[in-house]
Formats: sequence, C-alpha cells, structure tokens
Amino acid sequence: MARDRCPQLCDLEVETPMGYARVRLALARSIATAALVLFLTPQSKAQTVDLSGRYQCAQAKVHGKVIPCKAAPLILKNDGHFELRGWEGSYLVNGQWVELSDSLIKTRAKIEPGHKIVLRYYGKHGLVEMTYERRVAEMGKTALS
Repeated sequence: MARDRCPQLCDLEVETPMGYARVRLALARSIATAALVLFLTPQSKAQTVDLSGRYQCAQAKVHGKVIPCKAAPLILKNDGHFELRGWEGSYLVNGQWVELSDSLIKTRAKIEPGHKIVLRYYGKHGLVEMTYERRVAEMGKTALS
C-alpha cells in the first residue's frame, strides 16, 4: 500500500534534493581519497651529505692560467662551521653547492666529483678559481655526492 500513496507535504520537507546529495557524496569521497593518499605516501627524508674534513688546495686559476697553489686548507667541521685563511663562519650543503657565510659575507662553492670543492671569487688579480680536494679518504667517508 505504500506504493499507492501520494507524496505528502511532510515527506517533501525532509527529503534532500538529489543534486545536493550527490555533491555531498562526491565531496566525502574526495576527502577520504585525499586522506588515504596522504597517509599511504611514503615520507622522504632529506638527504644529508657529510662533507666535513680537511681540503687541501689542489690548484688555482688566475686569468685562466693554472698556478701552483699554496693556499691554506679549507676545513669543514662536523658542527657546520668552517675555517679558510682566518675566515671563520658556517656552511650549509645545498644540492651541488656548499654555501659559506659569516655575519658579513656569503659565497658558495661547487661540489665536484672526486672529493673536490671549487670556490670562485673576484680577488685583486681578477677572477680566481680555487680547487680544494680532500686527498685522504677517512673511514666511512668515501663519497661527497
């Protein structure tokens, strides 16, 4: 008998129009899917490269000419600090670069294969390129990148 009955006014007031019901259902599915994807996606940790050590100057280029290098070593400490010819500050590894900075100066040096760090700067003789190399492989430190 329920089939023969005509819709009453009270029945129409409690029913939600089909358009809103579909939107709510689609929204609920979207939120559930997004939550599931975020939960199941593996969290990747930032890769930290340990460059700490003592780097000897392997070569220097001034005006494109290679000259013997007698510069002081570049020392990168485990705590994120460095020393270079009396200049002290902190360093940060950022991709293929080592950013050296103190309270006034900030520069960066490129990390190259073979345990090398190349620092380019403008000195009193023009563009200078210093190549520092970690020659002694310490235990557990065999790769820079």
